[in-house]
Amino acid sequence: MGSPPQRTTDAHGESPEVQRLLDLARVHLGMDIGWVSHFTEDRQRISALSGDGASMHVAVGDAPPLQESFCVRVLAGNLPPVVPDARRDPRTRDLAVTARLGIGSYVGAPLHDAAGAVVGMLCCLSRGAGPHLGLDAARYLGLVADLVSDHLTSPTALQRRAEAEARRQVRQVLDTGDVRVLFQPVLRLADRAVVAHEALARFDAPCFPRPDLAFAAATRVGLGVPLELLAARTALEQLHRVPAGTALNVNVSAEALGDPEVQGVLLHHAERAARTGRRVVAEVTEHTQVTDYPALREAVRRVRAGGVGIAVDDAGAGYASFRHVLQLRPDTIKIDVSLVREVDTDPVRQALVRSLVEFATDVGASLVAEGVETAAEAQSLQRLGVELVQGYLYARPAALPQDGPAGEDAPPPDRTVVLTPHDLTTHEATTHEATTHEATTREATTRDLTSHDLTRRGPA
Repeated sequence: MGSPPQRTTDAHGESPEVQRLLDLARVHLGMDIGWVSHFTEDRQRISALSGDGASMHVAVGDAPPLQESFCVRVLAGNLPPVVPDARRDPRTRDLAVTARLGIGSYVGAPLHDAAGAVVGMLCCLSRGAGPHLGLDAARYLGLVADLVSDHLTSPTALQRRAEAEARRQVRQVLDTGDVRVLFQPVLRLADRAVVAHEALARFDAPCFPRPDLAFAAATRVGLGVPLELLAARTALEQLHRVPAGTALNVNVSAEALGDPEVQGVLLHHAERAARTGRRVVAEVTEHTQVTDYPALREAVRRVRAGGVGIAVDDAGAGYASFRHVLQLRPDTIKIDVSLVREVDTDPVRQALVRSLVEFATDVGASLVAEGVETAAEAQSLQRLGVELVQGYLYARPAALPQDGPAGEDAPPPDRTVVLTPHDLTTHEATTHEATTHEATTREATTRDLTSHDLTRRGPA
């Protein structure tokens, strides 16, 4: 009989039932290791493992080429499902995988999805020959494979594997830093002067053709904040490339803004920005429902004390965005594209935008209309009193020039550390005077914002 089960945590979220079946099959057949694998394009990914995988150079998460495997030959009919002596069998002795894994004997059976298509394999291997292995071993493993297939096609198992695959994909982006940042300008309607750039993340991974898919997947598997932090860091490293006197806006969820490491990064770059006549603005987005507004307000207070501007994104898109405005008292309110689209022809949208203009003026916040795509929309917005705009009519998201303004060099690598509550308190104390001055200026803001006001507060 085989050695006692040695289980390995699986990368694809296989259920305990699948692990128990795998252990049972390996021990019953007297094999050194057993695995469950899933086929992905031209590879088989090991998702569960029983036995001492290290002894045969196998680990959960491995994805060897399918074409080199015994499995593909079994499925093609070029190899029987049982190979008692792989080093002597002329069909397997010269294969690279035989030598690489040290395969002495092998039993394999296919796994099927609900439609009957082959989606993976259940395999058991040993380093030594297995003269005891015959057709009974093949039939037995085939029965176990059918049971495993039933578990793998259950709704719970499918969801578990989908989440595990999403976690693997997001983790790969985090490990490789595979994120690009494009920038879309925010302009003043009166003279088309650029007052800010919004940083927009893009991912080259085929699994994330749109950025919202990446952030949604990351949030779903508990990696939302790390992915937002990666995007924010990548954007803020290009702070020196935005024109002096303007702001760089980075998108952060309410959850991310409450993270000490995210706060540390924002404060670090806000200090850099202040030295060069720029400003960092955190655009608070609604990735998940906010359940603790007092904690969010405290996070806003901390970063604002260090010179970070606050914008609320997608105002008018729903109740949550308006609650953000009421709770956070932002420096900038960004009108959602749903209100901007067809504002030139829809009296209801015009009334809503007009009310937002009046509200922003009363509370001393700047107002930006997002998603402006036609000249008619821009003209209507200007008539309604909107002073700042952003959209394809003016510029699509694009890379910033490689060289910063004359005389400015790229910053050193970001070595920001996580700030403790004591660090944050100390930082706030050193910026108290600047915060007081900012509050005074904010109260004095009027409907007719001057160029100096826009530059200092870094709208958008």
